[in-house]
Amino acid sequence: MTNRIPALIPSGPGHQFVFYGDSCSGVPGAPHERSHRAVNEVVKRLSPAPEFIVFPGDEVIGLTNDMAALRAQWRYWLNEEMAWLDRTRIPLFNATGNHTTYSAESEAVFAEMLPHLPANGPDGQKRLSYFVRRDDLLLVFVHTAWSRLGGEGHVETEWLDETLKANAHARWKFVVGHHPAFPVNGYAGPYARTIGDEHVGPFWGILRDNGVLVYLCSHILAFDAQVHDGVLQITSAGAGTAHRMPEEIEYLHAVQMAIDGGGLRYQVLGTAGEAREQLVWPMRLPDWRTPLPHGRASARIRGENQVLHLHINGTMEDQVDGRRQTFLAAQSKGGDHDSLWIGLSGEKRRLTVTLQPLSGRSPHYWFGPEIGAAFDLHLALHSGMGPGGIMLRGHGGTWTSLKTSSAWGLERLGWPDEWSVAQDTVGQCRFTGTSLEVAKG
Repeated sequence: MTNRIPALIPSGPGHQFVFYGDSCSGVPGAPHERSHRAVNEVVKRLSPAPEFIVFPGDEVIGLTNDMAALRAQWRYWLNEEMAWLDRTRIPLFNATGNHTTYSAESEAVFAEMLPHLPANGPDGQKRLSYFVRRDDLLLVFVHTAWSRLGGEGHVETEWLDETLKANAHARWKFVVGHHPAFPVNGYAGPYARTIGDEHVGPFWGILRDNGVLVYLCSHILAFDAQVHDGVLQITSAGAGTAHRMPEEIEYLHAVQMAIDGGGLRYQVLGTAGEAREQLVWPMRLPDWRTPLPHGRASARIRGENQVLHLHINGTMEDQVDGRRQTFLAAQSKGGDHDSLWIGLSGEKRRLTVTLQPLSGRSPHYWFGPEIGAAFDLHLALHSGMGPGGIMLRGHGGTWTSLKTSSAWGLERLGWPDEWSVAQDTVGQCRFTGTSLEVAKG
């Protein structure tokens, strides 16, 4: 085949695979069939071919009370749209979704139409939840719309915990589900857009405590990467449902991943086969440090490998009146506003980051924890992770993305030319405490 796309491959022992979801197809001649085909053509061009494919739900449009029609959609998707895939050589592992498992009847159809999936899940969820071991790699698929718990956004956690503990010796652990645990692109809404509030804490705690590297999900029509308590949440829902994607922000895509002793790497491939986004995880930590002088300076402070690390420490004064206090601000040369601002806001002294790439447009906000009298912060600004790329390093060295409702991140900013420490770039919003030090890693 011509025009092959080089796949990321492991350096030494490891695995490489494709992850993509939400085609909402299965209807001959429908628009989603065409867009899904465009993404499949990219996956077909990968060289070498993936070892397996993870499809995290919503293969067909579904959402019908006619189970015969639902079966027909599945047959068309499996036997026509995915006929190019030799599933005896490249296994296809599917997760449930809100378009495919929206009732007890549709759950039964899912299990019936995908008999190749392992039947090793908990009672009532055979082939809806299951796990796969591929040598030193564990893949656990969870059902995030289980009708017995309440439907969409509900997920069982006891079996998940037991399965992860029983496979504790697996070198790499991935969990796959349809609904994100944390909002993507500002699309918040428990049980509809994310896993329900009652489940998120226990669910994520299980992933964290059992050493899971990544939670792979879809549902929100976007590509997104963020991290919480050291566990990545990667969302891919670009396999064909194009009509509701925000223009100029999201795009049809498939994600090709490789895992080895050095960690996880991925490339997000658009329909022309181009790598639109890439990541290497875990991040390489810097050799501290280069202190930045207080006041304003004209110097472009670039990050290495798309990441700017900042170490910020100091002591706050006792009395705080709620005015913004600057750690670091930046603007492009000749600009009329701070395109990047990092500091504290409000009487609770909440860590706040704002990005404002364009003059006259409202800034987008990222929020971290409330900051005590004495603070020692390690921030990472990653231009390759979209809105999830503003991260705070916590105790034990784990990273957590700051909260935001933005659909974009540092990729729209670039690295500004003029920086200011302990005050904004016009000399206001001064830091009123003592011993502030901002260092670049």
